[in-house]
Amino acid sequence: MTRATAVRAVLAVAVLLASVFITLTMSPRLGLDLQGGTRIVLQARDTATVEADRETTDRTLEVLRQRIDSLGVAEPALTRSGEDRIIVELPDVQDPRQAAEVIGRTAQLTFHAVEGPGTDQPEEKTPDTDPDSDRLTLPDEQGRSLALGEPRLSGAGVEDATAAFDSQGGAGWTVSLEFRKGAGQDWKKLTGEAACHPAGDDRRRVAIVLDEKVISSPQVDPSVGCRVGLPSGATQITGSFSADEARDLALLIKGGALPVPVEIVEQRTVGPTLGAAAIDASAQAALIGAAATALFITVVYRLFGALAAVALGAYGVISYAALVALGVTLTLPGLAGFVLAIGMAVDANVLVFERAREECADRPTRSLRAALTTGFQKAWSAVADSNATTLIAAGLLFFLGSGPVKGFGVTLAIGVVASMFSALVIARAFTEIAANSRFVSDYRGVNGIARPGAVRTWLVRKDPKLFRRSARWLVVSAALVVVAVAGIVVRGVDLGVEFTGGRLVEYSTSRPVDVETARDSIAAAGFGDAEVTTAGDGDLSVRTGKLDNDGEHALRAALAEEGGETTKVRDELIGPSLGDELRRNALIALGVAVAVQLAYLAVRFRWTFAVASVVAMVHDVILVVGAFAWLGRPVDGIFLAALLTVIGYSVNDSVVVFDRVRELWGANRRTPLDTIARRAVLQTVPRTVNTGMGALFILAALAVLGGDSLADFALALLIGIVVGTWSSVFTAVPGALALERSAKAPPPPVPWKGKGAPRGKTRAARRDPLDNGARV
Repeated sequence: MTRATAVRAVLAVAVLLASVFITLTMSPRLGLDLQGGTRIVLQARDTATVEADRETTDRTLEVLRQRIDSLGVAEPALTRSGEDRIIVELPDVQDPRQAAEVIGRTAQLTFHAVEGPGTDQPEEKTPDTDPDSDRLTLPDEQGRSLALGEPRLSGAGVEDATAAFDSQGGAGWTVSLEFRKGAGQDWKKLTGEAACHPAGDDRRRVAIVLDEKVISSPQVDPSVGCRVGLPSGATQITGSFSADEARDLALLIKGGALPVPVEIVEQRTVGPTLGAAAIDASAQAALIGAAATALFITVVYRLFGALAAVALGAYGVISYAALVALGVTLTLPGLAGFVLAIGMAVDANVLVFERAREECADRPTRSLRAALTTGFQKAWSAVADSNATTLIAAGLLFFLGSGPVKGFGVTLAIGVVASMFSALVIARAFTEIAANSRFVSDYRGVNGIARPGAVRTWLVRKDPKLFRRSARWLVVSAALVVVAVAGIVVRGVDLGVEFTGGRLVEYSTSRPVDVETARDSIAAAGFGDAEVTTAGDGDLSVRTGKLDNDGEHALRAALAEEGGETTKVRDELIGPSLGDELRRNALIALGVAVAVQLAYLAVRFRWTFAVASVVAMVHDVILVVGAFAWLGRPVDGIFLAALLTVIGYSVNDSVVVFDRVRELWGANRRTPLDTIARRAVLQTVPRTVNTGMGALFILAALAVLGGDSLADFALALLIGIVVGTWSSVFTAVPGALALERSAKAPPPPVPWKGKGAPRGKTRAARRDPLDNGARV
């Protein structure tokens, strides 16, 4: 064993032990879509006097935190997103009406002088000669109309409001107010002016208004003198309050002081059974897919494939431990990304093994260890470039995605890094130790790389002239694009509620209810424009336009009349402004993905290769969207995550092919490019097929076991991998050949992967450590 192998083995053991320790001692953070609960996104709005910036949004968040804490929700999470958005996560809350009601009291709390009985219609602003007047006519707690003056004090001046039981004075439950320094003087002045009016006069009252609703209008005590007023700490609101009424009033006064109003732009509720089912389905898919992938690479690469399968298991432990240790919130798309990365983790091993097979075929007398080492060296460029393109896609998902889609980007990025470690450190240590064994070296049928694969042997023997007329492949690709575009135009793209705005609710009923009966029941309840479809195992999915929480409760009650006990499985509410924003961001994400991948490939390869790869990538995107249009499947945020992953996978395949073209062309500068391209494709087809099979096993398991929540995600990726494999050979390569015919750039330089090689000189080949140099 060499020193480098020993270092890799020690590092692999250390990382594995740490990962196992983390796995056994720490629990993952589950997102609400896995543990169940409600997620609400609030948009802060500007007022005439206050701008909804980072500072005011932070103050608003703290006020909302006090409101939410009063609900008794276990471990609520409130965070600011961007400059003016607040994300509220309420675990285990299945009926968000109370939370939305408390959060939705968005107007600023104000204190008004009462000018007398109201004469206008209640709950409407008084017509005033001054169009900017803030005078109101509102009903008090008993429904009597009051004419209110302009706001004299805002809720921002409230320091504290507490409910307490006055047992000594006999006043029962009361609410005590404390004001900040400046606001206390305003309160004293307001109550002093009210005290100038006789007891029992409406003008001796002070109205406390929230959301244009009078929540309290107490009389100033007769003991308070005119122009004297009540000091801040001595203010106490009394009345015939119950304990709950006193606490609610204190909460509203203390928690109603929002610096800026907020609007609910997104609301999602997931039942606990849906999250548990998704976890179980993903675990089953991961086990079945990983087992199928491990069996496949073991059959193809024998002993070295089995060692790679062990490294694949180590990858799963390491990536899971990294997610837990970093505190990443695991969402449903993130869980799918974790499972998918298991299938894609064999990519680097396949590239190395295929390279080692080439070395063994070209130089049969070379030792197995030397061939394996050269395989790792020559595969490094393709491994680095292919994983870099996937990391770019993961970064775009994180920075341009929304909500749970960000979690998919994080898990995909961690999976890429973990797969690189498992392939280049763990699998390499295992295979190098095995290669030092005389038994493994002598018996070529055992190690799995000493003989070329059956597919490669058949292709080399047939040597098909793939690109003699390369334009015909471009015609076929163009025809497929036309069919896809026809589906988009004729059938249209079924944009999910995430992109259009509205509400989508999925229900489970105790008795079977067919779609027509459910539609009639909902229409009879006043929801005639609702779209009703089936979802999952007999569940019902209802999609409407604008629908508040009370409306959703009425809709559920209408279904319960036919279906018995009706449980809400999933609930998504997207405001129209957010829907427009998400749709715009999706297009931006796709545009940025194309531009970034083009820039990266142009730097790493010739511009002709970069343009051809991006054309193939756009071809794949159009085909996936067109397939979903023809199938009538919804296009939502999870579909966008799948589409960006397809982009990374498509470029990944093209990178492997063009990396081989660059190498062969640099070493054979006088050989026609179409011949070089044919050889490169034939040499890389086994890698493309074997890597694709690993991902297909996982995705097939997800599509079958994942249910509705993951089936569309898996379907999009299945289509994307198939068309991506096609386009990397029959769109990208012919496109590059067509561009090269008009390009005047010389062939690439002779490739050399190594450090310190002098220009113009050939570096001596590194001697095999088991070779003493003797020759006969």
